[in-house]
Amino acid sequence: MEKIELNSEDCSVNMIHAEEKKGLLISNGNGHSSANGAVVSGGATGGGYAPAAPPPVRASYPERETWTRQMDFIMSCVGFAVGLGNVWRFPYLCYKNGGGVFLIPYIIIGLLGGIPIFFLEIALGQFMKAGGINVWNIAPLFKGLGYSSMVIVFFCNTYYIMVLAWGFYYFIKSFSATLPWATCKNPWNSVDCIEFFRHDECHNGTIGNATFGNMTCEELANGRSPIIEFWENKVLNISEGLEHPGVMNWEVTLCLLATWVIVYFCVWKGVKSTGKIVYFTATFPYVVLIILLIRGVTLPGAYEGILYYLRPDWSKLTSAQVWIDAGTQIFFSYAIGLGALTALGSYNRFNNDCYKDALLLALINSGTSFFAGFVVFSILGFMAAEQGVHISQVAESGPGLAFIAYPKAVTLMPVSPLWAALFFFMLLLLGLDSQFVGVEGFITGILDLYPGKYYQRYRREIAVAVCCTLCFIIDLSMVTQGGMYVFQLFDYYSASGMTLLWQAFWECVVVAWVYGADRFMDDIARMIGYQPFPWIKWCWSVITPLVCMGIFFFHLVNYKPLTYNTTYVYPWWGEAAGWVLALSSMLCIPTTVVYKLFRAKGTFRERWDHLSKPVWGGHHLEYMSEDTDIKSLASLTPNSEDNKVIIFESVI
Repeated sequence: MEKIELNSEDCSVNMIHAEEKKGLLISNGNGHSSANGAVVSGGATGGGYAPAAPPPVRASYPERETWTRQMDFIMSCVGFAVGLGNVWRFPYLCYKNGGGVFLIPYIIIGLLGGIPIFFLEIALGQFMKAGGINVWNIAPLFKGLGYSSMVIVFFCNTYYIMVLAWGFYYFIKSFSATLPWATCKNPWNSVDCIEFFRHDECHNGTIGNATFGNMTCEELANGRSPIIEFWENKVLNISEGLEHPGVMNWEVTLCLLATWVIVYFCVWKGVKSTGKIVYFTATFPYVVLIILLIRGVTLPGAYEGILYYLRPDWSKLTSAQVWIDAGTQIFFSYAIGLGALTALGSYNRFNNDCYKDALLLALINSGTSFFAGFVVFSILGFMAAEQGVHISQVAESGPGLAFIAYPKAVTLMPVSPLWAALFFFMLLLLGLDSQFVGVEGFITGILDLYPGKYYQRYRREIAVAVCCTLCFIIDLSMVTQGGMYVFQLFDYYSASGMTLLWQAFWECVVVAWVYGADRFMDDIARMIGYQPFPWIKWCWSVITPLVCMGIFFFHLVNYKPLTYNTTYVYPWWGEAAGWVLALSSMLCIPTTVVYKLFRAKGTFRERWDHLSKPVWGGHHLEYMSEDTDIKSLASLTPNSEDNKVIIFESVI
């Protein structure tokens, strides 16, 4: 068949031989790069003929990696999405918000918000074959979404690893005959330190009159646990406030350095190596959880703890806070808005069934959270029975559960150093695979910005080293005496519910209303071979954006200044620094839109149409069928560096 070249004004196609269409001349992925690493519109201009294509040039850089096995992708997503929040945050929210009844809003918001966006991010990465930034070439005007996600995931990578450093520190300290947080005979303990509170005996006496040992019940009530003193006086060595940074804790600094070194050598070679490591880091925590559950349910008081966890309080369903907590937990635990899921999806085969993968991963994520609740509350029930107090007095959230409640629990068990080492090793692995994928998502997004012609040997290794070093330098502010205050600033503002909800809202709006929900559903059908269930489209278009904005405005209206332990109130400049962290990601989206519209030429409508037109990669044409409507395709540049390609030209 002869090659036919038509005028570009006629919205025509450059045809090629059938043999060439089978793959001789078509790259299978990222072979066609422009100045920004993506394929852009180009081709014949004016009324003349298209210029002759230059001779083929074989690029010297490799094509995009893909997972060795699809299970590598599944395990990486499990490792990333299933993290510390599943173990310490979900069980706490469950008992706080009515026990088992909390599952009702949790499941509803998961179906209406969490799963649709979780699937959207994975499918978008697989379809566009790009990381968190270039994936928004699907609507270039909103590329600020990519920059925003990179800012959020960078902040996450920076402060999240501190939890791992603390866990590593506890893990090392577990290798001793007597756990250092079990007694009051250490240099960091104060005179108020008490090993056994004996609340149950005080409840039967008269406070102030009854004496136990050398202390009255009133003195016992004001005592401090050795676990809390180890955490605050030894690990944190906490100062009076953010304005008093103090000195660095060199032991924790070395743990932080060791953790970053581990992360670097697990990520530096890309998904080929990371995909293998997560087989261990993602599965071993389940082994430890099962062991802890078996041990937990055999302890006295475990039954009461589990009942407290599951006992439904139906009146809680009418509370708005319960629904807000459910929504916030879904977005946190599903790791939405960070760009990392997009990066993981971009390494899939184009025809991978990402729909089934997303549903399976969502089920594993939520199932792990629910299962972890049994482990946590069997042990908390045991603690309550041992201390003679109500379980609500021993159940805490966040770092308090990981570094106060759990260390206390293991001190009450036989062979306590063994259980302590096992728990903190699990904590370390739960966080490490999340950290691996977070760094991987950030590096993928950054490297995708560079064109292939700038490819250099070891550029990935260098980029990972720069990222890890920069994060480590910032982390040094969190290993000082005032470090916990800095950590809370990052945790509360940089990757808070508001920033993630803002990100998720715009992701849905751009895909559903700018690119088109029906259009993207067709793209997904082209990848997986069938149309996903229609409720996904309705969620993207209407329901999920409303859920996101509803929770977002609730957070905004009920905003309270940040405090530490409900006593220390952050100074105004500390709060201002927190808002700078939050707005540094949130403002990326509107700022980029305004900047691109301002720089473009023509009427507003012409600028909008031009900037919202997708920029396709070469792999899209490889998988397009012969009868594809060419009006749905932007053209490839005829000056591709790799080789000659099919050129679909469309002038609208």
